[in-house]
Amino acid sequence: MKRFAILFSLAGFLQAEETPPWPILGSAKDPTPLPGTAKLEMEGDLAWELVSGVDKFLDKKINETDQNPTWPDYTTDENRKFFSQILGTSLDPIHGDSRFEYTGTSPGPIAETGEATICEVRWKAFRDVHGTGLLLEPKNEEPIADVVAIPDAGQTPEEVSLFGKNPFALRMAQAGCRVVVPMLTNRENHRFPMTNREWLHRPAFELGRTLAGYETNMAIAAIHCLEQMPGHRKTFVCGWGEGGRIAFYVGALLGDSNRLDGVCVSGYFGSRKNVWSEPAERNVFHLLSRFGDAGVASLVRCPLVIEHSPAPGFTFRADADGEPEMVTVPRPKINGGKPGKLIVPDFEGTKAEFDRIRKKDKFLLQSTAPISNPALERLFLEGGCGTVGFQDTISLPTTDSQTGIQNRHDAQLREIEAHNTWALTESAGQRDAFFSKLNTATAQSFDSSVKPYRKIFRDEVIGSFEETEKYLPPNPRTRKYQTGPKTVSYEVVLDVYEDVIAYGILTLPKNLDLESGKKLPVVVCQHGLEGRPQDTIGEQKYTAYKAYATRLAEEGFITFAPQNLYIFRDKFRLLQFKANSIGKTLFSVMVPQHKVITKWLASLPYVDGDKIGFYGLSYGGKSAMRIPPLVERYCLSICSGDFNEWIWKICATDPKSLRYTYVNKGEYEIFEFNLGNTFNYAEMAALIAPRPFMVERGHFDGVAPDETVAYEYAKVRRLYAAQLGIPDKTEIEWFAGPHCINGKGTFEFLKKHLMVDGK
Repeated sequence: MKRFAILFSLAGFLQAEETPPWPILGSAKDPTPLPGTAKLEMEGDLAWELVSGVDKFLDKKINETDQNPTWPDYTTDENRKFFSQILGTSLDPIHGDSRFEYTGTSPGPIAETGEATICEVRWKAFRDVHGTGLLLEPKNEEPIADVVAIPDAGQTPEEVSLFGKNPFALRMAQAGCRVVVPMLTNRENHRFPMTNREWLHRPAFELGRTLAGYETNMAIAAIHCLEQMPGHRKTFVCGWGEGGRIAFYVGALLGDSNRLDGVCVSGYFGSRKNVWSEPAERNVFHLLSRFGDAGVASLVRCPLVIEHSPAPGFTFRADADGEPEMVTVPRPKINGGKPGKLIVPDFEGTKAEFDRIRKKDKFLLQSTAPISNPALERLFLEGGCGTVGFQDTISLPTTDSQTGIQNRHDAQLREIEAHNTWALTESAGQRDAFFSKLNTATAQSFDSSVKPYRKIFRDEVIGSFEETEKYLPPNPRTRKYQTGPKTVSYEVVLDVYEDVIAYGILTLPKNLDLESGKKLPVVVCQHGLEGRPQDTIGEQKYTAYKAYATRLAEEGFITFAPQNLYIFRDKFRLLQFKANSIGKTLFSVMVPQHKVITKWLASLPYVDGDKIGFYGLSYGGKSAMRIPPLVERYCLSICSGDFNEWIWKICATDPKSLRYTYVNKGEYEIFEFNLGNTFNYAEMAALIAPRPFMVERGHFDGVAPDETVAYEYAKVRRLYAAQLGIPDKTEIEWFAGPHCINGKGTFEFLKKHLMVDGK
């Protein structure tokens, strides 16, 4: 008998080993709709339809900026202040007592002509960051004017002063001007697969700054230096390409201060409706919704000469046709920077934007070469210098030395890197000051004081369409999708805005009687990056998700697995830049989608509308920090595989941190403007409070080290336990595992807070 018992036990063991760990689900034979809904007839890839619809929606919102009836009154300082804020220039005060420091490898000029000397210089710009470049001075007379002449980022100061094809700085110097030529960070590839400019812009953007803002401050600091030199009379600023952009921004910020006598912008001005397809460092939050180039021009109160000229060409990571990659199917991940190309507006496009300028004392010229003599003559004439003769034929310097160009560039790049690191270390104090009005003395005082922060988060960080867009009736369309031993699921499509849908998979316990009147709690189960609802329900990607949407339904919950926007690589990533141009983000669309989803769920007769929780992994965990604060129907949130010291993860560039941080990774869309000075994950958790909040953390999850997770969660624990007196409403579960759903402590947390008596 013992022998037979052993054989039976062995057979049972082998049979158990053959049973897979995931739920066995089969396709529904009859795709009937859920009672009370229309039949879903859409075919094809519904995720692609969702993302493409949002793309169309954002294109429409961008096009509407041309007819913006609420353009602000540009005679007020409020708009100039706002422009400074979105560039980030206001966060870094400019040194007011700076002087040019001569930095050549040997005393004296590095080159000279019969009329001018050329020296290497640098100057204090802000904090520990210097501007650097060349200073060209007339030899035998006082300057007729001081000029900041800014080359394109693809040029060095030497190319416009010594030996380039179009040395426009030298032409001005030989006409009697004193000219400083700042160096911009170049577009060459960094050691990580992105340009040097994107490398510096990424963390700056998260910390409320931009690379363009840094370079604008450098140019303004150069003006300070010129103003303190002997013989100072008038000040002009001009530039080509990226230099034209910086000159343009200098004019917008200083144009009402009587410190500028004229601005010339060459090879840049035009419609910015396609700014989303330009290089990453061209991204300025709210640029289109508040300004556009016409709006920026209206901030310039001194004479402004806009020259349509050949623009610099540059394309980073594009397909054979030179267009940014817009894939329609998943492909292997490229670990690199944002695809982008410099937009070269045609003259008609430039003129159309020029005609939108509210203040009409501006001048539009057309030329065949950048910073042409006619453009300079108009600039100086309108600026009060009278007629100045600029020669087409000039004498080149007696040397073409390029000594120190790379060293100067690398030193400036390192200083900006260090400044970003300093801003990162300062950001914790900035957040503390920002959140100082949160009052946790009582539940009532907390509730009233946290509401303004939720509004700031909605309007200024995430961005909201809800005040301008009308929700459509949800018009639910469904079809039975799969059945399992204990569950049945339906595909669901809901309308949100025109062109915007919500899509997901609803899973019900099989024993649920839809007519019984019994109401069950719901858990919204959110996939991660490049994920789909299908990943959360069965065998597909079981290693990461453990089929938790189905397993929770087997435990007595209703679950809904939505399709979020972060799928199709460059397709969705470029949507972030479209949204940023009008002061919005991907979550500006996903929050309304989830509001419609939860409202529809709450309307179902078998759903307890007061018991709808959110549980997301990875990018779904990122969603767990951003969506529930703004969706009141979410009574609980669980962040899995994502919670950590988020601002550090986005911005840190030291070698030890680069393993974890996003600053050198392929997720070029993940940077959120000024988040570093406002909301880290502890502050986002405060927006969720006093609702229950939990973190699920695997010790071997490569998202972050345990130390940074524990550091940030300690602040959450202090808020819930010590300040609000609700320690039972927050938990963290540590488990010995990787980046995945664990489904143990979190399941108990859901039962505790969503089910009656935890059952």
